[in-house]
Amino acid sequence: MYRLFRAALRPVTYSRWVHLCVPVLMLAVWMFIGPEAPWVPLLIVVPLGLLPWMRLAEGLQAQFLLTPRDRDSRGEEESSFSTVASKRWSDRWRTLLWLEIRLVVSMAALFSTVWLPVLTVELITTGLGRTVTKDNVLLFTPPPWAAWLLAPVPLVLLLVIVVLLGDLITAIARRLLGPSAAERLTALEARTEQLLERTRIARELHDSIGHALTVAVVQAGAARAAGDPEFTARALNAIEETGRAALEDLERVLLVLRESGQRPSQRPTLAEADRLLESARASGATVDAQLTGPLDQLPGPVTQEGYRILQEALTNVLRHCGPVPVRVRIGMVADRLDLEVTNPLPERPTVMAGSGSGLRGIRERAALLGGEVDTGLHKGGWRVRARLPLERIR
Repeated sequence: MYRLFRAALRPVTYSRWVHLCVPVLMLAVWMFIGPEAPWVPLLIVVPLGLLPWMRLAEGLQAQFLLTPRDRDSRGEEESSFSTVASKRWSDRWRTLLWLEIRLVVSMAALFSTVWLPVLTVELITTGLGRTVTKDNVLLFTPPPWAAWLLAPVPLVLLLVIVVLLGDLITAIARRLLGPSAAERLTALEARTEQLLERTRIARELHDSIGHALTVAVVQAGAARAAGDPEFTARALNAIEETGRAALEDLERVLLVLRESGQRPSQRPTLAEADRLLESARASGATVDAQLTGPLDQLPGPVTQEGYRILQEALTNVLRHCGPVPVRVRIGMVADRLDLEVTNPLPERPTVMAGSGSGLRGIRERAALLGGEVDTGLHKGGWRVRARLPLERIR
């Protein structure tokens, strides 16, 4: 009983009832045309159910009227109903079956909506001592006191039918209008792509902004310690150039996040590695770099991820070890790209093997390309070595 009264206060109870009453319009029109054949509407919906767009229309109706709260809380992407046109015949047959069942249930809803309120009116009329017409729906005429007691019963029964039919039609709709296995797989793939894009954007922000801030901090500290106006001018110039490059990266990432129609600028590649090397040199580090092979002909994913790996490796050197000598080797070996960054460790290094989001991001970038990364102590120093395959990317 408590559930019944609670259902009477829920807006979804009445939105479901509206959903049930929509087919009643077609039934009411047909009753004026051919009341002797009430089963004809069941045949009329057969060609409609086989139309691809009918599944879209029915899915949207069910989404807005049967489960409006689920749509508001979980969003359209996680709706219980398919909101795309039928792509397979199995979806069309399910839509047709849904239309037939919806018509049958609507007939029951029509009968309840019309006759139960009429029954209540006749009971009230009998309770007032008035004569009921001969076309009344009462099977017998109760005494006035009994009529007053029975008057609320049809309305309570109507509420029960409204709740039960609403739950029934919702359960059937979830079964017949729910996403098919192929649609669920497509949605899962789209969701996975979205999560991967978010992860990539997070790595882009970490690498570009982290590198710029590290260079700015190192440059500012070195300029303050040097006390040389000429060195301070060079440091400020390096900070300005690094900050400008970071702002370009930030703007490109924000364009992606805003889903702007404008085409974002191209991601940096290893062909621009000199910019990173000069930035490290301007921070006080001695960089011994050797780049071999046609790096400008590398596949897009390899050269872009390689740039970010080099950027993060140099950032880690400046952040944890300061302006120390750095050895950089980048070259193409057979069917892969080798990238190696080594540096000596100070007496009290702050770097820890295998820790930090930067090293994890380097490994993730290499893993996405089917490559591998080794990081750790090497001949008294620290080494980051990445091997990125080329053949499978091409």
